[in-house]
Amino acid sequence: MNPRAAEADEEGAASQAAWDLPSAGHSNEVQHSLFGEILDWMLAPLLLLWPMSIAITYLVAKSIANQPFDHALEDSVTVLSQQVRSVDGVPAPRLPGAARDILRADDIDSVYFQIVGASGAVLDGDRDLPRPREDEEDVRAGAVHFRNDTLHGTPIRIAYTYVQQGAPGPAPAPQLALVQVAETLEKRAKLANEIIKGVILPQFIILPVVLALVWFALSRGLSPLAQLQERIRARRSDDLSPIEPNQVPEEITPLVNSLNEMLARLAQSMEMQKRFIADAAHQMKTPLAGMRTQSELALRQTDQLEIHRSLEQLAKSSEAATRLVNQLLALARAEHQPQAGAVHVAVELGELARSTVHDWVQASFAYRIDLGFEGPAEAVRIQGNSLMLREMLSNLIDNALRYTPAGGSVTVRVRGDAAQAMLEVEDTGPGIPAAERPHVFDRFYRILGSNMPGSGLGLAIVREIAQQHAAEVDIFANPRAGHAKLPGSLFRVSFPLLPPPAPPTEDEPYYG
Repeated sequence: MNPRAAEADEEGAASQAAWDLPSAGHSNEVQHSLFGEILDWMLAPLLLLWPMSIAITYLVAKSIANQPFDHALEDSVTVLSQQVRSVDGVPAPRLPGAARDILRADDIDSVYFQIVGASGAVLDGDRDLPRPREDEEDVRAGAVHFRNDTLHGTPIRIAYTYVQQGAPGPAPAPQLALVQVAETLEKRAKLANEIIKGVILPQFIILPVVLALVWFALSRGLSPLAQLQERIRARRSDDLSPIEPNQVPEEITPLVNSLNEMLARLAQSMEMQKRFIADAAHQMKTPLAGMRTQSELALRQTDQLEIHRSLEQLAKSSEAATRLVNQLLALARAEHQPQAGAVHVAVELGELARSTVHDWVQASFAYRIDLGFEGPAEAVRIQGNSLMLREMLSNLIDNALRYTPAGGSVTVRVRGDAAQAMLEVEDTGPGIPAAERPHVFDRFYRILGSNMPGSGLGLAIVREIAQQHAAEVDIFANPRAGHAKLPGSLFRVSFPLLPPPAPPTEDEPYYG
């Protein structure tokens, strides 16, 4: 079996395996809905913020409910402090009965009061009513203060003030009596609940409406995707024309542009496949027809010498067909390389050229050609695919050996300068006229008058691989040919030079 054909079969199997693996992996992934994703991101914060809104509303409602009742409690403690009468500098021990009835006139909350003298003794009111803590005391007379506390386990709101006890004057210093009025929080809680109900109940009505509007807005907002899907489904299977970006929303334009780029690559790939099939079919006609003719001629011959001659021609035709098939496969592989996403790595061009020349030494003996190699003084590194670079150089060497007369020479040279790396193949053959040089890289192009067998694909493969490596191919006459009738050719492939590797840092060991 031909080695190149076996290599092509192995690469085809590897490519098929590479395509099968991702598809197997994707089968386990869970498909997500864009509509559901957006809906989740919109409703989840809304549902989380709603309880927070209720809590904040409740706190605000309590604050609002406290204000009017605090004002009423302040009025009560002010009125009560005015009822305290001093007799010889001592507050009156008891309030009148009418004042007590007015103070406790509340149908909902329980009201408590307390009058404490300057000595700390309770003069009137509820003895169990807690007094202000030291850090809460403000002994300024006439100022009303508020605090929250509990009485018999029930939360209460207390307003308190200090009343001057004794005659005002510089001496002796006046003493202050404590007056407190407290009430439970039933009215406040009831008002806060009423406020909460007034705010929350409308939200229960508004929330379903908001959800319906969000659902409707998302449906309308994502409708262009459904329309785009319908337009794509309505296309013919062979329609690879780009999608008009102006017909989709601005947010989908990047997706459409990426899809158009993919369609362009797919169209290019399909065009390459069609061109390859057409070229292969066209080029295979001649060797196959020749093989058929030679086989039929051999079947009709009775002379062993004629049969042997026909079989030799059949073998030559088979060899030409095999070479043509290998070159077609190499060209298809080279054209498919960008779509396959081949990884370029650092390649030492001198070593690659040396090993490739070594593979062609036996063929040069058969052609009776002196095949030589001139390596660089220092390593020349480029970024590339070693398999494709070897294929390119093999085609250049094969082309040079075929067209160089016996006794001539073919030299492969690698050199580099500060900007680029150069791979040169020079021969002492008939050369290529300057007018023909731009055309020899076209597929199946043959120079008129050339009697050498060939398919015209070798230099097309060279150009394709060079373009993938951002390299330029130039053709010159061989300046060292030294023969007017055999000016020779010099093929020079110029690559971008890969910078030398950075020296190891102090933390990294160096292995020289």
